[in-house]
Amino acid sequence: MALHSIRNIPAYYREHGLRSLFRHAYRVVSGATQQKVETLVRAAAEVRALPSATALVEARFDHLRALAVVRVPNGERRVNMVTDSINAGSLFGGVGTALILSALRANATGARLRIVTRTEAPDPRGIHRVLSANAIVPALNPELVFVPVSGSDVFLDVHEGDEFITTSWWTTYSTLRSIAPTRVTYLLQEDERMFYPHGDDWVRCHEMLGRSDIRFLVNTRLLHDHLIADGLDNIAQCATWFEPAFPDAVYHAAHRQPAAKRRLCFYARPNNLRNLFYRGIELLNEALQQGILDPEHWEIVFVGKDIPRLALACGCEPRLLGTMGWDDYAAFLRTVDLGFYLMSTPHPSYPPLDLTASGGVVLTNRFGLKQDLSAYSENIVLADLDVPSLLEGLRRAVALAQDDVRRERNYAASGLARSWSKAFEQCRFAGDSTDVLR
Repeated sequence: MALHSIRNIPAYYREHGLRSLFRHAYRVVSGATQQKVETLVRAAAEVRALPSATALVEARFDHLRALAVVRVPNGERRVNMVTDSINAGSLFGGVGTALILSALRANATGARLRIVTRTEAPDPRGIHRVLSANAIVPALNPELVFVPVSGSDVFLDVHEGDEFITTSWWTTYSTLRSIAPTRVTYLLQEDERMFYPHGDDWVRCHEMLGRSDIRFLVNTRLLHDHLIADGLDNIAQCATWFEPAFPDAVYHAAHRQPAAKRRLCFYARPNNLRNLFYRGIELLNEALQQGILDPEHWEIVFVGKDIPRLALACGCEPRLLGTMGWDDYAAFLRTVDLGFYLMSTPHPSYPPLDLTASGGVVLTNRFGLKQDLSAYSENIVLADLDVPSLLEGLRRAVALAQDDVRRERNYAASGLARSWSKAFEQCRFAGDSTDVLR
């Protein structure tokens, strides 16, 4: 077959191949050379081999892939909690709160709780302990499903009776790519924009927090007010807030025998930048040098993850504790006199409230609207983040921790909520009859 016209190109290409095509084509292109045409062929092949812009974006934000679902006609009503993991190292703080509220929501609506994890297969062993410790009994046995972010052919069956509670901006983003916004409640427990520098992650997070077509449920009034003050006007219309609860069965003070040393706990998470690990060890080192902390009278314990061994001033090596189980953590809190917990965000953070609810004294930092936490307890001391201010705050916190009478009086007058059932009464979810978004 000869190449006589443009109409013959497709057939000629199929018969003789691309290189042969261009060898003929250069003869009919005025001024062209075989070398020039072959250069164009190579360039075209290279362009075809390049990744597309869409592929690059999808690879960079792999964790934002759409929740894989398959739609079914009908079924029992379900509350779907979507989170990364519920394994032992995750079932504290925000994930524990999400589990508690999701179980209460399921009970209140006569639905089954279905826990959907995205990065780790769910471990059911901790679920019963968390719920029973907080006096919650699911009316129906929870269902556990692992729907990996990528690399899997697992699909989640969904129908019109399903509602969703998401636990981060990324699980919300993924869910909204598959589920109608009117069926999604975003449990927001931090200004998640602060997890990132001002880059692509921050932009996507900011866009999610600014949406006005989903229901937000915000952990603490303090965080709710911060978000509005920081320019997220949609929060005023699309969100309700609640105060977390600290049931007596888990968080309570214990009678302590006189001991040679009191115990200071430092919340040490070097890889969670908002916990300011290096400012923390800087402060503790200076406090030992100045005699604010006497190693003869204080045991220093670091609790967290990925903690390096180190020596503080006066040859003091802190005791290092990693992630603990729920019972062990609660029991440990009852042995702590003073907690030093830094959190460079507007949320009060769970560790200070956990320890306060267990009879301890806390030193933490101010941030934005977080200027006074005495509504929770007078046993929480706040200071600015510069070292001199933190040292002065530590002086006051040490004195309070050693004043058993004042400390116990403050504990008795605590304003912390103790019932999750009452805390749940403050919550509003997508689909509620009073929901303005419906």
